[in-house]
Formats: sequence, structure tokens, C-alpha cells
Amino acid sequence: MRIAFYAPLKSPDHPVPSGDRLMARLLMQALELAGHEVELVSSFRNFAASPEAAAALEEGRQAELLRLRQKFVAGSRPDLWFCYHPYYKSPDPFGPALAAEFGFAYVTAETSYSPKRDHGPWQPYQVLVAESIRTAAVNIAMTERDRLGVVSAIPEARVASLAPFIDPKLFAAPPAGENPKRLIAVAMMRPGDKMQSYERLAAALGKIESADWMLSIVGDGPERAAVEALFARFEPERIEWHGERSAEKVAALLGQSGIYVWPGCGEAYGVAYLEAQAAGLPAVAENTAGVPAVIENGRSGVLTAEGDIAAYGQAIRDLLEQPERRRTMGEAARRFVLEERSIATAAKALDGILKQHAGVK
Repeated sequence: MRIAFYAPLKSPDHPVPSGDRLMARLLMQALELAGHEVELVSSFRNFAASPEAAAALEEGRQAELLRLRQKFVAGSRPDLWFCYHPYYKSPDPFGPALAAEFGFAYVTAETSYSPKRDHGPWQPYQVLVAESIRTAAVNIAMTERDRLGVVSAIPEARVASLAPFIDPKLFAAPPAGENPKRLIAVAMMRPGDKMQSYERLAAALGKIESADWMLSIVGDGPERAAVEALFARFEPERIEWHGERSAEKVAALLGQSGIYVWPGCGEAYGVAYLEAQAAGLPAVAENTAGVPAVIENGRSGVLTAEGDIAAYGQAIRDLLEQPERRRTMGEAARRFVLEERSIATAAKALDGILKQHAGVK
């Protein structure tokens, strides 16, 4: 089957690192692994931070819609349009219209729907999201949170679930040379949820300064100076700053560490949690947003109550001081990802969803 892939929020061919872009690329690879021909049909970014900015994109949207229509008229039409992560700030302005015009199936993945946007200045764009959900042969939810959000707002929506996954090839070899006292966090340094997670992590570590630990921080971004200031209270030898690193280097650093620590404020789910677990690290996070979709509490990691800094710090201390529990949990984390959250497993599940709901042969 020929599949036209489109991600209105962040095109997967953009070089700036992003969990969103990574999952888009993983979905394309999973579809190809299932035997389909996948084309990134558009790199048009239909994202706006305000309704006014969204309106300003209209001329570009119309030009891109015309280009796609001409492409399909010329004979390069797909059998299915696959849209990744539409929501009110970044709806799909092309897929539903083109699917209706040319008669191919329409599918969404990781659609999110926020009823509070049904009224107010975002309402016209919320309508587009609702229409795409109703149009879709199936809406693939990657967390229970998103699934419930869609079906509660649009009960007639056709919904299927696909668990978040990774390509574990960088973690195929068993980890070697790990340091059980080394904590590690991998995250961009930007305002908002990421900065809040850094703040909570620093506060939690401040409550266990007497414990034996060091922290590797992998990431960079506009808030680098602010993040460095948060951890300036600790002895310099406790903190290692690695900056932005390649996927291969991140995998190597994970393999040299003992516990993955990241609160996860506002995380859709967090591919980095799966990568850490694939490397044999238990993850300590908050029970918030989509994080429970990628960490099995008590098996592959520990989830603490959202915003409970003391509990978060204590969970880290417990794993530092209970090496056998940390080792057992790390082994379970690795099995969880390699056996249940690999791209091979996801490809089979994704193909099954499309065969059941979208007429894929």
C-alpha cells in the first residue's frame, strides 16, 4: 500500500532533535517494516502559537493544498493518508479534503483533543481537528490519556491503541561498564514543561545530598544557563554536562549509568524513557501526563505522585541504596522494551490496525 505521511506540527525531516520528530520517523519506519511504501508527502508546518498566527498561514496552506492536488491528479496518489499528531494548534489542513476528493483512506495517530478549546479564539481550528477525527477510518491513540480524550469528546470516533515504541538496535548488546551511582537525564533545555522538570529534579536531589550519587545531564537549548544555575548548589564533581549528543553517544552514556531520572512534567509519554529502559536502567518519574504509558510502575521503574518532591527524591535514594532492587528492575526494564516496545512489535500491531480499520490488504 502507498501511504502519504504528514506531520503538521513538526516534519520528521527537520534536523532539530525532538521527541515528536523521532516518533514520526519511527512510525514511518514501522509502516515500511510492515511492507508499505511510505512517502513524506509534505513538510509544510501548520503550527501557530496564536489564532492570529494561524490565520496568517492560510495563503501558504492553500498553495500547499494546490501542489498536493496537482501531484495526485498527475497520478501519484496514495492509497492512504497518515497524519501524525494533529491538535488545535496544528490541525491537518490537507488530508481530510484530499481523502474525500480522491477516495483514499484517512488515518490519524496521536491525535489529542481538548474540549476547553471548543469555545474561544481557537474554536475554528478545534473544529478542523474534530472533523478530521470523525473523518478518519481510525484514530490511533498512543496513550490511554489521549484515547479517553478523543472518545469522551467525540463518541462516534473510531479509535485503536498502539503503545509507544522505539527501534532498539542501539541497545541490542547488553550494557557494559555501568556505574550504579550515576544518575542520568536526557532532555532539551527550553522554557515550559522541560524547565519545570529540571527544577523538580534539582529540588529532589537537594533532599538527598547526603546520598552517594552523581548526575549526567545530556541536552542543550535556550535555557542552558538557567538549568546550570539550578544545579550550581551541588559540588561540581557531582554534575557532568554533556550537551547535545548523537543517538549513538546517548545510548553509550545510558549504558554507563545506573538510574534514569526525569520527572516528566507535561510529557506526551517520552521516548527517552524507553531508550533508558532498553539500556537496562530503571526510570524514576512522576505519575503524570502520558508517562505511565512508557514506565510500568514497580516493574520497570518508579512513578511518584505529581509534584511530590520529597517522594521523588526518596524514590531515587531507595534505588541507590537498594542495589539488588535496582538491578532487578533494570533487567525487567530492558526486557519490557526489547520484548514489548520494539519497532518490530509495533510494525505488526500497526499493520493489524490498518487491516482492521482502513482496508489495508
